[in-house]
Amino acid sequence: MVANWDWQVFCKNTIDGEVITSCFGSGGDITYLDWMLSAWGWTLSVSALALAVALAIGVLMGILRTTPNKWLVLIGDAWTELFRNVPLLVQVFLWYHVLPSMFLSLRQVPSFVLVVLALGFFTSARIAEQVRAGIQSLPKGQSYAGLAMGFTLPQTYRFVLLPMAFRIVIPPLTSESMNIIKNSSVAFAVSITELTMFAMQAQEETSRGIEVYLAVTGLYFASAFAVNRLALFIENRVQVPGMMGAGK
Repeated sequence: MVANWDWQVFCKNTIDGEVITSCFGSGGDITYLDWMLSAWGWTLSVSALALAVALAIGVLMGILRTTPNKWLVLIGDAWTELFRNVPLLVQVFLWYHVLPSMFLSLRQVPSFVLVVLALGFFTSARIAEQVRAGIQSLPKGQSYAGLAMGFTLPQTYRFVLLPMAFRIVIPPLTSESMNIIKNSSVAFAVSITELTMFAMQAQEETSRGIEVYLAVTGLYFASAFAVNRLALFIENRVQVPGMMGAGK
């Protein structure tokens, strides 16, 4: 049985279903292609901002977990275990439904921001674990050498440990960056019109689920693949000659 493709569905007006020749609406008209590209923009926006939050907090928590101060280690461990062991969708609902009831000021915060925080905090716990592993995989002598040169502990992390650990954790960070694009689909649960919500609504309105979901799948793949290629480029540029994997 041959599928009855109808890719013109993306050129249809979302109001009356009439086909628009250019496939892009004008004068207030919106086609399904317009809608899908807008949803893609929301997906990329949520992913990029959540990744920025995750990197900032995750790197900090990863560092705290490797310091000699047991209280700082405890803070880093508590953060990591809390956000790593609670399902992402549950965290989104906590941010959207529970916390605004406890902290009234959060009721004024857009749902977009709440999803970014939920996704960013969830991913930060995973990045913290990767940063911790990267730092602890380095020879102890590097830390001692930094201190022997007169660096303070923060300077030793900044100039000696983190530059080398960063090179080690680029591959797992690449996976997390790709995962955050896919995990951004939870934003549909709080009515953010990203790609997953677009696909669900467009399929209901047009009954063209095959075309809609294939197009959305292609956009998710293209986004994740672009991140993968960018990370590989960065990895090759910052690789130290002679290290394992150099010159890939």
